[in-house]
Amino acid sequence: MGEMIYPRSPRETMCGWMHLPRFIDKIRLHLAGKLHKDYQPNFCKGFDGLWLEKAGVKAEEFVEVVRNSLTDGEVCDWVLKNVKQPDSARAAQRDRMLNYPRNDDAEGQARLKMRKENAGNRKQRDGIHKCRMISSPGKPMDCCEKNDHLPVP
Repeated sequence: MGEMIYPRSPRETMCGWMHLPRFIDKIRLHLAGKLHKDYQPNFCKGFDGLWLEKAGVKAEEFVEVVRNSLTDGEVCDWVLKNVKQPDSARAAQRDRMLNYPRNDDAEGQARLKMRKENAGNRKQRDGIHKCRMISSPGKPMDCCEKNDHLPVP
């Protein structure tokens, strides 16, 4: 599987939903046989699954929507027409993403620690907020909504 193609940041939004553009990228990469092995175990799970749950959409249905679309605009139109969730559902999904892993999630905290250890120099690594560690490894990440970490160099 050659060079890794990174999906968009999990903090990018579409139709008011955080992570949706990234999930669409992952689906397109999967359909093209180019989804990197690092992303395959959590495909349609993790934050993808959280979006599916909060949006009330089945994974197979949404994969077909993306498969049958040429543009993000077509997917966005489908979401606006078919996903009828209150603003509170989008807010709950965003809050779970930005507060992941929870402090009482030992496995998630261990994974975050490992990612921080692999993140580069100590000064930068120690200031990285957990929601920035979710993004694509090895790729510069944008700032999250919480401004309690070091800026991206």
